[in-house]
Amino acid sequence: MASRDSDRRWLAGALAVITVFMLGEVAIGIVAGSLALLSDAAHMLTDAAAIVLALWAIRLAARPAEGRMTYGWKRVEILSAQANGVTLLVLAAWLAYEAVRRLIEPPEVTGTLVLITALAGIVVNVAATWMVSRANRASLNVEGAFQHILNDLFAFTATAVAGVVMVTTGYARADAIATLVVVALMIKAGIELVRASTRVFLEAAPEDLIPAAIGRDMAARDGVVEVHDLHIWEITSGSPALSAHVLVAPDSDCHAVRADLNRLVAEGHHIEHSTLQVDHVLSPAGPEARSVGAHCAHMHGPAHRPGHP
Repeated sequence: MASRDSDRRWLAGALAVITVFMLGEVAIGIVAGSLALLSDAAHMLTDAAAIVLALWAIRLAARPAEGRMTYGWKRVEILSAQANGVTLLVLAAWLAYEAVRRLIEPPEVTGTLVLITALAGIVVNVAATWMVSRANRASLNVEGAFQHILNDLFAFTATAVAGVVMVTTGYARADAIATLVVVALMIKAGIELVRASTRVFLEAAPEDLIPAAIGRDMAARDGVVEVHDLHIWEITSGSPALSAHVLVAPDSDCHAVRADLNRLVAEGHHIEHSTLQVDHVLSPAGPEARSVGAHCAHMHGPAHRPGHP
């Protein structure tokens, strides 16, 4: 896995390449009168912003947990990803409006400039995509930056096709059509980023972890009578956490059961951060052994017991 210092170097390199090309593309887009080039430049601006936010988030996330920040600043990465997603959606709405307007009344567009710039953009985005892919993509905000640039590569390809159409046929509406392709890619990337970051903020279980299955696995271990108040969430992307209340048989060793369950969730489900409250049930048989009333007045979520689905 890439280190944070390595991540910063790769991201900074991609940022430099994208920024230089973006400034040149804005100038050419204005001269050529191409909305497709300007929309690509706008998308590259969000790429640059995504990388800047990722770098800022990496810096803050490295701060230790202290004071009221008991998890540290790790969720800044999720704020970064959500900000990138929202920005993509806002830009997509504006570009969609402009593209539809140009479909109705197409302006004059210099197809040759559009084609040359788009081909150069493909080369630049291939280089930037490779750089960001070298960073740790398990981080949601790094993955967000990667998806931004990858989508921009697809967008430049669409713009290059539009340039070929305009040069060979003079069909000016190809520029606006290419812009709508860019818009579709921006909407897709924006929705995915917002959805993924919102899941973290709502403390939903990661998509690759199924709480019911983990609860059944825990309940099936020796000595366990019941598992309830099972919560699984992400502190930040790639850092799942688990807490649960576990009831064990009166003749079981609470410490041994807790150690066994900690190993189970770490080795079997890759959850390194787990907090378990382990208590004995009142008796090994009878209604108390299947009731949590003596331990939890208000149970959150389902209870998992041996032999129960």
